[in-house]
Amino acid sequence: MAPPPRPTTPRPSGGTRAGKAPRGVLQVDWTFFGELCRVLALKVFREYDPEVVIGIAKAGVIPGAVVASILQRDFASIAISHEGSVIAGPPRLVTGKRVLLVDETCESGNTMKLALAAVRELKPAAVKTAVSFKTGTYKPDFVALENENFIILPWDLEVIVNGEIVVRPDYRAKLKATPPR
Repeated sequence: MAPPPRPTTPRPSGGTRAGKAPRGVLQVDWTFFGELCRVLALKVFREYDPEVVIGIAKAGVIPGAVVASILQRDFASIAISHEGSVIAGPPRLVTGKRVLLVDETCESGNTMKLALAAVRELKPAAVKTAVSFKTGTYKPDFVALENENFIILPWDLEVIVNGEIVVRPDYRAKLKATPPR
C-alpha cells in the first residue's frame, strides 16, 4: 500500500512584479535554462571573479551548480525554509573568499537577504548576488533575464501525487488559463 501523499505548500518559482499580477506564464525548458546559465556565468565572469558559488536551496542550487561548473569554481549550498529561516548555513570555506550567491528568481529579495546575512556572518572577502530571473523590485548584482511573467522551471513542472508523476495542479491551472506568449 502506498503511503498517503504528504501535504505541501507549493512555493511557485514565478513571481509578481512589486505586488502586481504577472502578465502571463513563461514555461522554461531545459535548453532555455542552459542558455540562461551561460548568460549569467558570462556576466559574472566579466565583472567579478568568485572563488566560491553558493546556490540557495532548493531551486537556486540548480543554476548555482551550473554557473559554478561553467566558471570552474567550488560550489556549496545554503537552505532557507519557507518560513524564512536558515536551515543549513553556508560552509566555513567562504571565510576570506569572494562569494557568488545564486537563486533561481528574485522578487522581494527576502530569501536573498537572509542568505546574504548568513554568508556575511562568515566574513567573506566579498559577496555578490545573481539570479536567473528578476521578477520584482529587488536588484541582485547579476541577472540573466528580467521578466514580468509567472515562471515555471523545468525541474518544478512535475510532482508526485498519489504515486504518479503529474503536472503540478497549481501549474496546470495556470497553463490552461494563460494563452501562449
